[in-house]
Amino acid sequence: MTFTALGLVIFAGLIHASWNIAAKKAGGDSRFAFFTAVVMMVFWAPVGLWLGWQQVPQWDALAWVFIIASGIIHVGYYTVLLRGYRKSDLTVVYPLARGSGPLMSSLFAILVLGEHISALGMTGVLAVVGGVFMVAGGPALFRRSDEPARNARVRKGVVYGLVTGVFIASYTVVDGYAVKVLLLSPILLDYMGNFVRLVFLFPPVVRDLPAARLLWRAQWKYAAMVGIVSPISYVLVLYAMQTAPMSHVAPAREVSMLFAALLGGQLLGEGDRMARLAGAACIAFGVFALALG
Repeated sequence: MTFTALGLVIFAGLIHASWNIAAKKAGGDSRFAFFTAVVMMVFWAPVGLWLGWQQVPQWDALAWVFIIASGIIHVGYYTVLLRGYRKSDLTVVYPLARGSGPLMSSLFAILVLGEHISALGMTGVLAVVGGVFMVAGGPALFRRSDEPARNARVRKGVVYGLVTGVFIASYTVVDGYAVKVLLLSPILLDYMGNFVRLVFLFPPVVRDLPAARLLWRAQWKYAAMVGIVSPISYVLVLYAMQTAPMSHVAPAREVSMLFAALLGGQLLGEGDRMARLAGAACIAFGVFALALG
């Protein structure tokens, strides 16, 4: 992986950790996901319309299949992620989701797409996985405490984190193929896929408009941040994927755990900071091993 691609991934990681903390603080559900999608549609309209005017008329049916598939998978990802944040800690759900998803997508890229990875690169993958495990709580994840409520909260976090990871692996493969093979614009892939997300997220909003208005008044600041900032992080990753193997870029995204370990513990007071920092160091080593391997 080139250092340009690595730089894009690192910057994307900082942005990604930041907007996930905003989403966690919002405590929203699928209606919050709808709010963020509306903000994204409006704020990024000048860029989306400018690029779309030139490129969308040239898309064939296969391109639209991937746009729709990407949008549907992202709806599932974001809905499950938000529910996990309501049921458990960010520093359990986020690391497991971010670690398991790229691991699965990397294995798919190596075994199915035929990408190659060196011994150093594989060491980096394993270091990332181990670091993610530590950031998520390490052996304490499986150790029962004297607090039943905490045990239940951790178990829910593990389940939601792993399910979210399946969605991450799915959209990484679908979107990676779209930008690497079909040569779709990363910006348009995300922007046009957002319209698909709006269609699926709209029904829960219209079922109870008074409640949606109350939620908007309480959550609009968080929705604005996520809707404006989150597309930047993902588009940077897609651009990195155009120039570097998916099996390298996907695990390297876990550099965001460095920032989540610091920001999540500091801003959300979720504890176990030393273990999580040790895990973040493993992730940092793994990311640079991937860059060199």
